[in-house]
Amino acid sequence: MPRMLDVSDDVRAEIGDEEADRLLAGENAPGSYDCTSCRTPGNTDQERTSTVLFVGQETAVLAFAHATCVPSQVVPVSEDQLRGAVRSITAEEVAPPAPEPPPAADTQAVLGVTSGVVLVGGEARPALVIEPTEPIARPGIGGPGDDFLPLLTEQGFLPVYDLGRPPAPIPGWSVLLAAGQLHAVLMPAPGGGAPVAWWQAHHPMPVSDGWRSAVGRSQQVLLYAASAGTIGTQPREDQLRTALDRAAARGALVGAAMPLAGT
Repeated sequence: MPRMLDVSDDVRAEIGDEEADRLLAGENAPGSYDCTSCRTPGNTDQERTSTVLFVGQETAVLAFAHATCVPSQVVPVSEDQLRGAVRSITAEEVAPPAPEPPPAADTQAVLGVTSGVVLVGGEARPALVIEPTEPIARPGIGGPGDDFLPLLTEQGFLPVYDLGRPPAPIPGWSVLLAAGQLHAVLMPAPGGGAPVAWWQAHHPMPVSDGWRSAVGRSQQVLLYAASAGTIGTQPREDQLRTALDRAAARGALVGAAMPLAGT
């Protein structure tokens, strides 16, 4: 029985016409599945379903998602990220990959990431808040300085003074969400080519149902960044918003809007 599958031209080019036709005919496609974006159940017999192909340097994994969550697409990822996606999709016990240091830093600082839903212009928007554990110096320059925000503004992030308006989009950056979990923030590769990880989770990072629902509606994530010690650990979203408002009022916050990887 034919499935209600969407196979984009990019996915077809990667898997070949024969395999794409088998999927559309229902030979190799599952009936039921867990959406790779929102992680809620889906059924290819009852609702439009997108084929999402995660492609690494040597391997590829085909996943399925509600067409209302993400379109059919090819998502380029590193082999480490692909192993994380496979681990989330199949729940296999695989040793976690070693974390990669963020390209923006020449220090032992770790980038802390907090997810939360932020009310922007009366709309609930999915947000990520990035804050290093220690000051980050410009690569190749020692000393106690903190160049984290200047480094980001050089990449295209802009100061945020009012959280009532979303930050501007930044070209080439995206957020990798697979199997309903956060895997990485991707940035353009120097010199072109496939995007590279600016931040990568040690393990796939869970996000709330509300966050997944919000990103499913907007297909866009708001990323805010602040220097070490500006935001701190906030256990509730209202407290996170208060800390962000304080940082914005002090001119200590930058931000950018970015799509899900591959969209």
